[in-house]
Amino acid sequence: MTSLRFVERLGDLVDGVEVILSDIWGVVHNGLEAFPAACKALHTYRQRGGIVILITNAPRPADSVQRQLRKLGVADETYDAIVSSGDLTRHFVADHPGKKIFWVGPERDSSIHRGLDAVLGPLEQADYIICTGLFDDETESAEDYRAMLLQARERKLPLVCANPDIVVERGDRLIYCAGAIAELYRELGGEVVFYGKPHRPIYERAMVLAAERRGRPTSLDRVLAIGDSVRTDLTGALGFGIDCLFVTRGIHSEEFEGIDQLDPASVKELFGHPPRALMRELRW
Repeated sequence: MTSLRFVERLGDLVDGVEVILSDIWGVVHNGLEAFPAACKALHTYRQRGGIVILITNAPRPADSVQRQLRKLGVADETYDAIVSSGDLTRHFVADHPGKKIFWVGPERDSSIHRGLDAVLGPLEQADYIICTGLFDDETESAEDYRAMLLQARERKLPLVCANPDIVVERGDRLIYCAGAIAELYRELGGEVVFYGKPHRPIYERAMVLAAERRGRPTSLDRVLAIGDSVRTDLTGALGFGIDCLFVTRGIHSEEFEGIDQLDPASVKELFGHPPRALMRELRW
């Protein structure tokens, strides 16, 4: 294994790349504001003929994600399409009509069941749980849900996780996501169904949308993933068989502070299997 260096420009990596599958949170914005250089890089790549599909573990449908991006200043021209874990979770709900759902998550994620004839109810009556996040991610952690999860496990309720992320950036802080609750439930012996990265369905859907935009399928050796999470972005890309550009300004920023080059031992410790390249922040 060789050392791993930082690169400065996306433009140096995309010769022969026909499709980019880019993470959103931590790459394109930090939850409070867009990263102009990253938006410009993706837009420039599109202007040169490439396809950009944004893939996100947001527990909301793509149209809701798009509205958030617009509010943060991310122009529609930055990307061709969005695939969210929320979309895939909605498909699960639609495929289980009449089943009662116990929903765990903040009110802002209510679009997860919008227009689906979903039946919401208390835990005692539910057929399964949908978790889009914590009720109050400003003050809570997964441990606050242990008693509830133990009750759910006794009833053998499946938990559908609409966001496999453990944490995400909000400004300069890290907050817990649905994945933290889902992982605790799995540790307690509960059944968990994950939608989103690093699991294959979100990548498969992204490639379908890319093929629709290009008019033909794309070979995986001509696809580049971009992300800032080892657990979701890098692992998901490697599992799907595509290269990954790892952006270090996101949730792992403290681990990379002051580092210009990683030796083989550090690469193995941080990544296991290394990404194609490192970049501090996405720029053209």
